[in-house]
Amino acid sequence: MVDELDLRTFTPHPQREAVLGEVHARPFTRLVSPFSVIHLAFLAQGEAATSDRCRFIDFCLERNLPPPEQSAKLHQIVIGPATLRWEQHSEFTTFTWIWSNTNGSPADRFDEVDGTVLSLIRALRQTGQLLVAIRLEVEQDSSPTRRAEQVFDKNSLAMVATKSGAGVAASDFRVDEKGFTKILVCDLGLTSHDLGALVQRLLEIETYRPLALLGLSAALELAPSVDRIDRRLVEALEKMQSSEGLQFNNHLLAELTALAASFEKGATGSLFRFGASRAYNELVQSRLSIIEGNDVSGYPTWSSFLARRMAPAMRTCATVEDRQAALSVKLARAADLLRTRVDVEIERQHRDLLQAINERARQQLRLQCTVEGLSVGAIGYYVVSLFSYLAKGAHDVGLRVEPSFLTAAFVPIAIGVIWLVSYNVRKRHLKHDDTPSVACD
Repeated sequence: MVDELDLRTFTPHPQREAVLGEVHARPFTRLVSPFSVIHLAFLAQGEAATSDRCRFIDFCLERNLPPPEQSAKLHQIVIGPATLRWEQHSEFTTFTWIWSNTNGSPADRFDEVDGTVLSLIRALRQTGQLLVAIRLEVEQDSSPTRRAEQVFDKNSLAMVATKSGAGVAASDFRVDEKGFTKILVCDLGLTSHDLGALVQRLLEIETYRPLALLGLSAALELAPSVDRIDRRLVEALEKMQSSEGLQFNNHLLAELTALAASFEKGATGSLFRFGASRAYNELVQSRLSIIEGNDVSGYPTWSSFLARRMAPAMRTCATVEDRQAALSVKLARAADLLRTRVDVEIERQHRDLLQAINERARQQLRLQCTVEGLSVGAIGYYVVSLFSYLAKGAHDVGLRVEPSFLTAAFVPIAIGVIWLVSYNVRKRHLKHDDTPSVACD
């Protein structure tokens, strides 16, 4: 008997199960024609997404159906005559109702909804904003062109044949009076798996297309603001060239900073929208490249029809996004340049102030030297006066001294000694304070 390797002996990566199961996260549903589909997509993020999830869980529990698991992003249930496929994405949630539609004439099927299905759709209310509403019909018709011409406006009709040639999809991408976008699929021999894959990809195309075009609305809304800020930046730069003085430069810097803050507020809000639009457009193009085969004579393909409007819209989004990035750099550069000018002006004022303080200190030192010179004379006068009293006293007690001559001879000695003492004291003080000396001689 051969021993088998037991992987439980190894420590698995905490995300191993999630990443390996991602390829099976959103499987195709096997479908058999004819049937009808109503596909609804609601924008829901954060609390709105949590609320919509709770509503769906309650909807399942009320009907004794298994609710989605806590971490599940896809859940499918069979309820009455319909199959409900619930999917939660990062920005929106979709509900896809699928039921067999064999009653009535083909001409009336787009306008008919099974009564039970209609009541269930009404019961499952959502708090998110409705963005996508699609009515898709799958029929077994050997003349897809004739059938499509009966349903859609010929002026905007686009048709696509699958690469296998076993199916044709048609739509005019118009919203009818009930708010639905209609898609017709003619089954010419598709397998149940291929039909399910085709329907899901068609629904994804028409779901991602409006989500991609949300970026165009943001771009058109932001374009005037970008133009206005760009013009104000040019005006600010012209003022900066002719501006002089710290007060004016500070005022200009405050204006430029407020302009940059206003711009960054709008740019931050649009950053996600433009990135999401780019991703959704890539998904649309990817799905189209997978399903599209030969052209249907006389009508444009979905790729050519959608590219006529989506390509300019995506270029507009890219242009506004590039302008925002360039303008952000220019605003930052202008603010740095102006801030440098303000700093240089402040440093110049500090230098002038220090020079004035230094000059004032020199004047005070010169005045001090002058005062010290007068002090030497004054102190010398008092010392000589005291010495004259000593000389007179010595003369009066009988010593042979001439008071006037002795006093006169003592004057230069007293002045020299007093000056020398004063000079040494000042020298010690200046050396202790590490201050450059000024000659007082």
